[in-house]
Amino acid sequence: MERAGSGAAEKIRRRRRLVGTAVAVLVALCVVVAVAVPLSLRRDTRTFKDTFVARCERFKGYDCEKIWGVFEQAYVGRDPCDVPVGAYGPLLAAVPFPLKCNRMMFWSKTKAVVHDFTEKRDCFVTVEDTLLGSVLDGQTWCGKEGSSETFTTDCPGWTQCENNTVRSFWTGASAAFAEAACGDATVMLNGTLAAPFSSSSVFASIEVPRLRSPKVKSLKVVLVTQKNSPTNCGNESLKDLQKELDRGITYDCTEVPEAQILDCSSHPEKPCGACW
Repeated sequence: MERAGSGAAEKIRRRRRLVGTAVAVLVALCVVVAVAVPLSLRRDTRTFKDTFVARCERFKGYDCEKIWGVFEQAYVGRDPCDVPVGAYGPLLAAVPFPLKCNRMMFWSKTKAVVHDFTEKRDCFVTVEDTLLGSVLDGQTWCGKEGSSETFTTDCPGWTQCENNTVRSFWTGASAAFAEAACGDATVMLNGTLAAPFSSSSVFASIEVPRLRSPKVKSLKVVLVTQKNSPTNCGNESLKDLQKELDRGITYDCTEVPEAQILDCSSHPEKPCGACW
């Protein structure tokens, strides 16, 4: 009986050790999770800020940390669907678009080809080639009510709500970019579409109304075509574009194969004017 009792006591001790080990493991896991979750949130924010500052520092002569601080004030702590265009006013005022007369390039549904061109040729400047446009091109960000963090996931999409964080920035930036246009302006439109000038596009609704004569003298449409493209410069939507232009701005349209533009992008010795 004594040996039996001793065996029972040993079983109890083993059970207690197992329970104690399990509790210790659970406590350790809780500590790891408690530390890892806020760290992961901070890591997301830090990565976004690092990208912002690194892109900003490509442009010499700017205090990128200060610009980041002004940028954050527009959306941090706010409902991501309640960030009006005006919230970015201080940012756009702090980093105004430089005057690039005769070199301002607009685009609609031609982002890949136009940026391939401006990246390789120093002929034109799009809004995404400027400091603010370059810093935020392709990025998603938002804040949350009651939080001082910047989030890059679970942010509303472009059409989910009108005053969302990203859409309001690009609306304000596109407007300010167009207001800075001077001299001869150019736009690349997509000749594979039935209506290359769409009234719902940023170019039509935000930028065209802000091209003002006599500051802007002309608008050149580069209609980017593919083989068997359905559209030419006589398209009805392009006639609508002509009607929308401020009186005094002259209009011209040229159909240019995409292959020709890509070839010109790869040959910097060619004059820019020869590309179309």
